Amino acid sequence: MPHLLRITRAQLSAVISHANLCEPEEACGILAGVYADGAAVVKKTYLMENTAHSATFYEMDSREQFQVFDEMRRDGMEPVAIFHSHPHSPAVPSQHDRDLAFYPDSLYLIVSLMNQEPESRVYRIADGKVEEAEMEVVEDVG
Repeated sequence: MPHLLRITRAQLSAVISHANLCEPEEACGILAGVYADGAAVVKKTYLMENTAHSATFYEMDSREQFQVFDEMRRDGMEPVAIFHSHPHSPAVPSQHDRDLAFYPDSLYLIVSLMNQEPESRVYRIADGKVEEAEMEVVEDVG
């Protein structure tokens, strides 16, 4: 599986805006796309509701998630990354994030809002192991 997330500046901006709007709670969502040229290429951003309404963890509504997965399947995409924010901590997976990483084929994008400038980092989390991945921010994914 790729260790590179290719995302447009506009898509990343939408994720960061969603994180800011949800603060002080964690924001969450799904980045749908395809695997191409050794990268997970984001084609569509799904901004989801954190039904836990928590500042330290997130939960996605199962019905909303089902609708998103159904739409992705119809459009020939898959969940290339799951994203969430850390309003008051670094962009590093917490133990809770590791425990609930249910999609080992997807990357995980974390946005930290703890400093003036948001920080975004990407990880692969599988079998409790965390590896930092790369993120390439582009103008257009084609």
